[in-house]
Amino acid sequence: MTLEKVKLSKEKETLLITLYGKALESRTPDSLLKDRFAEAAVSRIDYDFSRLKVDGNLAAGLAIRASVLDRWTSDYLAKHPEAIVLHLGCGLDTRPWRIDPPPGVDWYDVDYPEVIELRRKIYPARDRHHLVASSVTDPAWLAAIPNDRPVFVVAEGLTPYLTADGGVGLLSRLVQHFPNGGELVCDVYNRLGLRLLRLNPSFRATGAEVEWAIQEPHELEDKVLGLLLIEDEPAYRPEHAARMNWLSGLFARLWGHIRPLRGVGRLLRYRF
Repeated sequence: MTLEKVKLSKEKETLLITLYGKALESRTPDSLLKDRFAEAAVSRIDYDFSRLKVDGNLAAGLAIRASVLDRWTSDYLAKHPEAIVLHLGCGLDTRPWRIDPPPGVDWYDVDYPEVIELRRKIYPARDRHHLVASSVTDPAWLAAIPNDRPVFVVAEGLTPYLTADGGVGLLSRLVQHFPNGGELVCDVYNRLGLRLLRLNPSFRATGAEVEWAIQEPHELEDKVLGLLLIEDEPAYRPEHAARMNWLSGLFARLWGHIRPLRGVGRLLRYRF
């Protein structure tokens, strides 16, 4: 088998952190994701993953985040089996295989052209699975997306890499494009969260930069007409502590009890 060489940098390279973390977590006996597709993708890439310094704590955190977004996605598609899914900044995530959407769903993975090219080489084609090679903030790509059905928008690990204006503009265009409405799910970080992210050894290895801090979930309601917050989950719950070492586990136990920590990272679900 020929391995695919990867030449990505900065925020594009961070997708390899996410992919490898999910593969690493899936090797554990009590895995949340059981993401054999991520494991298979890692085996097809010619890249020194050790330089990213992904450990079990980071892998657990990535799996926890993904599992919540998977659950919300599956929940929506069970009620709307002919919906459109927009997977923004998809990277090499394997969500379409993990949740196996209903056959009436049209799924659109959107990311930079070089990322989409890599997806084409690594993953098999799926019926009604479309690849869109574009920056998510380029307004042009959205015009080609059908808007005659409800939509479910997934933005995992995306918001910190956007500018505030770019992010608000993107979300406003999405709301306006889909007259039948839908939902948006994403993870967000406040200013303290971005500072901690910049200190993370895996993140620092890529040289990526982050900018958009969201202090409170209702900020997006104020800035994007039509968004309504319907769920707000902390990035960690006390029961997640058992998946981490003692220090990270202590952090997870305290997450919901100390106000400054609650806003460090959140998983949000909006309706529009």
